[in-house]
Amino acid sequence: MHFLYPFDLLGTFFFAISGTLAASKKQLDVFGVLMIGFITAIGGGSVRDIVLGKFPLVWIQDANYALVILAGFVVSLLFRKFLLRLRKTFFLFDTVGIAFFTIMGLQKALSLEAPMVVAVFLGMTSAVMGGMIRDVICNDIPLIFRTELYATACLSGAIVYIIMAQFSNYNLVNALSGFVVIILMRLLAIRFRWRLPVLGTRDGA
Repeated sequence: MHFLYPFDLLGTFFFAISGTLAASKKQLDVFGVLMIGFITAIGGGSVRDIVLGKFPLVWIQDANYALVILAGFVVSLLFRKFLLRLRKTFFLFDTVGIAFFTIMGLQKALSLEAPMVVAVFLGMTSAVMGGMIRDVICNDIPLIFRTELYATACLSGAIVYIIMAQFSNYNLVNALSGFVVIILMRLLAIRFRWRLPVLGTRDGA
């Protein structure tokens, strides 16, 4: 797991930025923005570790996570106007965040001998739960519940990792394969407006 540690910190950094940017649009005070950035960054990993019974939680055990979150918060504040002017900035940081967290969550679950199917879903949980909490607090419909491909991209990347692992012992190659699949699926879904089917109609029929 040690070789993926920098990627875990990077994912935390990107999620802290995405959470901070989302909160900054809601006219919250500085403390509120920091808290939402923090929750976005550690929410998914915390839920995963609680389900796996792994204590203490990683961000409590390792101060580097708090420092990375603080760095993401500071970067977001310093360059907020510039970042918000870029239409795809939030999407970019959120996409990179879910890619990192999916693979890290999957790896951690497998290292604790979770069944492959469970590990895949825990990888997805690591990726989407922080953003879900962020959106609920910000009074938005969570991305995972919208028609665009979000959790589906995470699941696809995790499955690719599992398949690659059956043929390759190079964990970094396997991890990068899953990471690239998630990024590409999200980019293509936005570019070509891929959507999941919607059940029911607006009037609830």
